[in-house]
Amino acid sequence: MAAERGARRRLSASCFWLSCLLLLLARRAPGAGAARSGTPPRSAGANVRTFTPFYFLVEPVDTLSIRGSSVVLNCSAYSEPSPKIEWKKDGTFLNLISDDRRQLLPDGSLFISNVVHSKHNKPDEGYYQCVATVDSLGTIVSKTAKLTVAGLPRFTSQPEPSSVYAGNSAVLNCEVNADLVLFVRWEQNRQPLLLDDRIIRLPSGTLVISNTTEGDGGLYRCIVESGGPPKYSDEAELKILPDSEETPNLVFLKQPSSLVRVIGQSAVLPCVASGLPAPTIRWMKNEEALDIESSERLVLLAGGSLEISDITEDDAGTYFCIADNGNDTIETQAELTVQAQPEFLKQPANIYAHESMDIIFECEVTGKPTPTVKWVKNGDMVIPSDYFKIVKEHNLQVLGLVKSDEGFYQCIAENDVGNAQAGAQLIILEHDVAIPTLPPTSLTSATTDHLAPATAGPLPSAPRDVVASLVSTRFIKLTWRTPASDPHGDNLTYSVFYTKEGIARERVENTSRPGEMQVTIQNLMPATVYIFRVVAQNKHGSGESSAPLRVETQPEVQLPGPAPNIRAYAASPTSITVTWETPVSGNGEIQNYKLYYMEKGTDIEQDVDVSSHSYTMHGLKKYTEYSFRVVAYNKHGPGVSTQDVAVRTLSDVPSAAPQNLTLEVRNSKSIIIHWQPPSLATQNGPITGYKIRYRKASRKSDVTETLVTGTQLSQLIEGLDRGTEYNFRVAALTVNGTGPATDWLSAETFESDLDETRVPEVPSSLHVRPLVTSIVVSWTPPENQNIVVRGYAIGYGIGSPHAQTIKVDYKQRYYTIENLDPSSHYVITLKAFNNVGEGIPLYESAVTRPHTDTSEVDLFVINAPYTPVPDPTPMMPPVGVQASILSHDTIRITWADNSLPKHQKITDSRYYTVRWKTNIPANTKYKNANATTLSYLVTGLKPNTLYEFSVMVTKGRRSSTWSMTAHGTTFELVPTSPPKDVTVVSKEGKPRTIIVNWQPPSEANGKITGYIIYYSTDVNAEIHDWVIEPVVGNRLTHQIQELTLDTPYYFKIQARNSKGMGPMSEAVQFRTPKADSSDKMPNDQASGSAGKGSRLPDLGHDYKPPMSGSNSPHGSPSPLDSNMLLVIIVSVGIITIVVVVIIAVFCTRRTTSHQKKKRAACKSVNGSHKYKGNSKDVKPPDLWIHHERLELKPIDKSPDPNPIMTDTPIPRNSQDITPVDNSMDSNIHQRRNSYRGHESEDSMSTLAGRRGMRPKMMMPFDSQPPQQSVRNTPSTDTMPASSSQTCCTDHQDPEGATSSSYLASSQEEDSGQSLPTAHVRPSHPLKSFAVPAIPPPGPPTYDPALPSTPLLSQQALNHHVHSVKTASIGTLGRSRPPMPVVVPSAPEVQETTRMLEDSESSYEPDELTKEMAHLEGLMKDLNAITTA
Repeated sequence: MAAERGARRRLSASCFWLSCLLLLLARRAPGAGAARSGTPPRSAGANVRTFTPFYFLVEPVDTLSIRGSSVVLNCSAYSEPSPKIEWKKDGTFLNLISDDRRQLLPDGSLFISNVVHSKHNKPDEGYYQCVATVDSLGTIVSKTAKLTVAGLPRFTSQPEPSSVYAGNSAVLNCEVNADLVLFVRWEQNRQPLLLDDRIIRLPSGTLVISNTTEGDGGLYRCIVESGGPPKYSDEAELKILPDSEETPNLVFLKQPSSLVRVIGQSAVLPCVASGLPAPTIRWMKNEEALDIESSERLVLLAGGSLEISDITEDDAGTYFCIADNGNDTIETQAELTVQAQPEFLKQPANIYAHESMDIIFECEVTGKPTPTVKWVKNGDMVIPSDYFKIVKEHNLQVLGLVKSDEGFYQCIAENDVGNAQAGAQLIILEHDVAIPTLPPTSLTSATTDHLAPATAGPLPSAPRDVVASLVSTRFIKLTWRTPASDPHGDNLTYSVFYTKEGIARERVENTSRPGEMQVTIQNLMPATVYIFRVVAQNKHGSGESSAPLRVETQPEVQLPGPAPNIRAYAASPTSITVTWETPVSGNGEIQNYKLYYMEKGTDIEQDVDVSSHSYTMHGLKKYTEYSFRVVAYNKHGPGVSTQDVAVRTLSDVPSAAPQNLTLEVRNSKSIIIHWQPPSLATQNGPITGYKIRYRKASRKSDVTETLVTGTQLSQLIEGLDRGTEYNFRVAALTVNGTGPATDWLSAETFESDLDETRVPEVPSSLHVRPLVTSIVVSWTPPENQNIVVRGYAIGYGIGSPHAQTIKVDYKQRYYTIENLDPSSHYVITLKAFNNVGEGIPLYESAVTRPHTDTSEVDLFVINAPYTPVPDPTPMMPPVGVQASILSHDTIRITWADNSLPKHQKITDSRYYTVRWKTNIPANTKYKNANATTLSYLVTGLKPNTLYEFSVMVTKGRRSSTWSMTAHGTTFELVPTSPPKDVTVVSKEGKPRTIIVNWQPPSEANGKITGYIIYYSTDVNAEIHDWVIEPVVGNRLTHQIQELTLDTPYYFKIQARNSKGMGPMSEAVQFRTPKADSSDKMPNDQASGSAGKGSRLPDLGHDYKPPMSGSNSPHGSPSPLDSNMLLVIIVSVGIITIVVVVIIAVFCTRRTTSHQKKKRAACKSVNGSHKYKGNSKDVKPPDLWIHHERLELKPIDKSPDPNPIMTDTPIPRNSQDITPVDNSMDSNIHQRRNSYRGHESEDSMSTLAGRRGMRPKMMMPFDSQPPQQSVRNTPSTDTMPASSSQTCCTDHQDPEGATSSSYLASSQEEDSGQSLPTAHVRPSHPLKSFAVPAIPPPGPPTYDPALPSTPLLSQQALNHHVHSVKTASIGTLGRSRPPMPVVVPSAPEVQETTRMLEDSESSYEPDELTKEMAHLEGLMKDLNAITTA
């Protein structure tokens, strides 16, 4: 074999020298003479040099060594002849001749003995490169290799004492610097520890022992042996514990961390957990379970760690380690990033070329991270210039080839992982040697027109009259005539060779088509001399060259060149400093500079004039990228602009709070917070997390803080108290700090969680829509939302719903039953269910349509004469639309799309339209919004308002119908507007009492539960100094009493609902009257002006108060002439007396003998009681008081048999009458301001409006304690008719009286809104003072809607008082002398007994009590008239 190789070498050497001899002979032959004589050029055959194989067989690789050891960096190159090998370290050639530690091995490898490495002297560590050279060919370089020398051992973590339950895993840490991990070993009890499948050492050096036993206990330490003396860690004891009754928590002992690996390497993701029972470990990648058993590259190591061998790019992703022991489950995750070394997609190719040609070496690479590319020619770096350019990022273009450009060109690609090289050879042929191949792809278009092999024949002569027909600053146009040898020249092509004067490198430009005799040379320099010559070619080859033509381009205006070394750097979050230098070609004095800048993403460029070489731009946006360029100006104007330089301002804390903060109450102990990041313009840097602060609304100083890292936009806050209101706020974080927080947002946890102790109730609705072979079923959930619903069961069948059953999710509100028979009657049932069981079913039936019915398909016709084609696949509407109330103005709408896959991921261009409206007012229009996800946040809603929502899906030109509607009522909010239309008026006849009226606030935002009235005499006083009058319920009027006369008061009102108090109304001023009219006019009832506490007469609907007693709207009395007032009073008094006398005489004459019998019977029954009156006393008639004319009228008989208006029997015992003395008015006065929601202020009126009430008799009532509660408790105990207590016996009321006797009513109201008081229409004018007729049986009619107060209570039964009755006509706070009242005689005993029995079955004592109160009021009026 050696002899054979020697023969081959001698044969190759002989061929080489023979080729050189032939080449020398060829150069000596006169080329011009050959061309003129028609000698053809040499063909591309044996005379053409071939490409010489020259490449590396072995290249050095990265190597790790230890101090004092020996290292070999391999390198071997192939070439004929053999190349010379040299080495570079860190870019500098090594002198291996005089180096006693480094030597070159015969194959070219580098041997380093006794590696030197210390803290301050590292001569051997660095980057090494092998350089191979063949003198006659060129030089190539290998890829670089890094030699790393392991440092001194350093422990970053050492084992610590620990204990573990038997059967669990144990972890002992021992982490050293990464380059020494391979030299770590472990000892147990000072003995070497053998590793196996149960005991492993992680790549970090950590020891993991799985399924521990008692034998694993002991002392452990790790040792690092890196050539020097071994270094020992601390010893740590591992204790093995027996099983415990207490179950320890499941925890991770070792968690994986993010890794970066290169394709082909291995990776170990550690994951060790401990707990009782012992946990099992499983792995997931990107939410998909890993099938470790069936994979050859995945191995589960001891303790649960995952080993991935021979890593590929597909292994990159997020890995989840999940530990589960049956009691608990925990998980952790880590990211695996896969990198790739540079690889060549297209390597440079060998190129043949002629001088003056342009060529391109192509090089395409890939890698991760993306590699950078540089070019090397014969071992030296190619520096880009006018003739060597990098194009298309990686390709090398060489313009105007010269002979010295021959050699080996290498494309070197490198990234963080490694580097790679690939080379190609360039051979430049003589012009008379044809290129042996067809036009290669590496030749530019300007040099590929004349590469066809030539044939023998005459060559053209030189082109004639070459001139520069157009000369500009940067291009020249040349024209010429055909050569003399070929006057027509139709088949000739031309090449124009040109170069700068004084430059040997010549470039060529070819004409585009045969016969063309002009060419334009582009990309020239201004004011530069160029040398041009033209050569014609025909099918035989290139002819003679024309004489050189010297042409100078036009000079440009003397403008400045670009300013060099422009740099920009951020000085602060809002400023950037830009610096530059003076242009090299200033072309005169630079007058100033203009700095142009533009924000990235915009197209608006701004500028600023600068006179120096630097400028700091202030007022920029934070963390925003800007581009800058500089233009220099001289006296001629602006020069050439620099290249743009981009820089970003520094980051800062966010300048705005997160957006769209919403709270969603999950249950009684947790709330979910959702938010959106601050707007991009206000983030001022990458958001690194969010800070959540929350507190109880009642304890604002106790704030809890939670940090959320990354880009998470929601957080579940757990462990809250039940039924408690919490406040939340969120702030965004950057590396610079915390930005502003949102406003506090409140939410209240549920008082109790949903109930699952019983089955759900029946769904609230069920709708079916039959089609031909399917039925669409839709429903709404049960009305009781407090019971857990876990799903719905749909049963259906022909004639019976029990044939088929389908269960759907609780969120679903829509289902289509498929594969049904046409024209069939189906019964459908729907039941909600939970873990307890199924609820009550809801039934519905439907008949599917016949085959011929196509109404289920919607046809769309737009003026088309032909039959339209229906859409074969209509979109299905979204289902399961739900409205989750988040706050008073925000509702989250969620839904499902049955046309999506099970995981509900949207992968196409569909979108959803959400519409919503409220039904108040009825003509409200829908509002719409589009969404690309399965939820939407509807904001800007009104508080305490019911909204309905529906969703439709659109994909392309197809849209679904609207989904089933979902309803939601927003939470209440405090009133946001004050009560309106606040008015204050004085109460007629009571100057110290005013009435405040108002209307509810226009923005109540909930149910109004009450009002607070503030009043004060100083409008500027602090609000806590104002007097407060609370009003319970939704009443719109209120009385305030005991005010000071002739004093200005100011009133404000504030509304209240369940969420709190609203704003106050504007202050309303009111001035009380100057004097109390009751003091001036003792008998003011007659004149229509009631004094304080007095009972007003019935004024009627058309009554106009007299001027003497009326109050102006503002409470100021209207003065009258005192003489006129006196005349009126006297006149009215005289008329009244005359009328009373006439009526009394008339009534006396009509007294019958029957009435006399009744009086006698009453006297016989009550013989022990004496009345002060006698038979001569005139009995007051039953009178109607007409206040307009202040006259008395007899009451007409009424045939109306209405039991409400029939005669009422006078009570016969102490149960039936409740006496009240003359302090009754003050008691009533004190009770008028009781704040019960059902009490109306209308009950404060006196006799005003009491038309139709019939006076019966006047009896005084006993005084009761003020402010005592009032109860409607009529007694049911009765006394026998023979009892000594009769109608004339007094009765004391222990409870006091209410203002019910003050209720005003009209005669028309008596039948429609009956009070629990029997009203009587006597058949005789004087019959009210005798025993009335017995009414028909039947209780009186009640109207519960009429505002009223409880009637007088009767409890004390046997309290006797004197039979002398007095009527109080005094005002509240004052007393008047009692006036005797004549009490009529009682009827006969038999009749009385019979009437008592009937009355007890028809009337309640409360009714009679109230009637007595009415009689008292009327008698007071009569007494006032008569005394006047």
